[in-house]
Amino acid sequence: MRKIKTEIGDICHIYNRGANKGIIFNNDADKWRFLKGMFLFNDEKTSSSILYNIERENKGRINFNLLKDFVNNHRDDREPLVRIMADCLMSNHFHLIVQELQGGGISKFMHKLGTGYTVFKNKKDNRGGGSLFQGPYKLVKVETDEQLKYLLVYVNVINPGQLIEANLKEEGIKDINAIVGFAEEYDWSTNKEYLGTRESIIIDKGLLGEIFSHRQEYRNFIRETLLSKRYNNINHLMLE
Repeated sequence: MRKIKTEIGDICHIYNRGANKGIIFNNDADKWRFLKGMFLFNDEKTSSSILYNIERENKGRINFNLLKDFVNNHRDDREPLVRIMADCLMSNHFHLIVQELQGGGISKFMHKLGTGYTVFKNKKDNRGGGSLFQGPYKLVKVETDEQLKYLLVYVNVINPGQLIEANLKEEGIKDINAIVGFAEEYDWSTNKEYLGTRESIIIDKGLLGEIFSHRQEYRNFIRETLLSKRYNNINHLMLE
């Protein structure tokens, strides 16, 4: 995929998957580690090795409270690279919706995130090196608020929904209630943040928080989108 130049303020959909469609998250612990990296590496001054060093200092016992304390103790020095608006982690791929806050911020953030997680997996799983990911991450800019709204439903609901209806994008959704219910319980997307059933120290909704200022608006929009199949309007944003 060609290199796309991003600028401060751009909102982008980012996607990557495992090499040869292989697994990148073997279990929940791997997903938690990736989320910790998302939280900590979103800083101009943070190196991709810092999470490993913090884990070593705490003998592997590290949680978001410890990371939050670390960030609070260094708050004056932090320079966020991106606004992380939404995410979804699946076993062999991930989706992010981010907004660039600094020049080159997306590129810097993704480099640190990818490098840090690959180093972790190589050590944890005794991998002999080689590519964990299929290649460079894919990115597409979101041009309108309407696109952004549909993209959020795709990332938070339709993407995990494929775990129970594998061909829903090609064949359409057969049971909307089942998809909506499954997405409401899925822990590895930001659907719960937008439904108001969970808060995350990683997520800053930004414009999406203004668009969906009330959780019922978001719930209604999900059903409207699935019923009308308007998610087909953003096929060019899906990247898979």
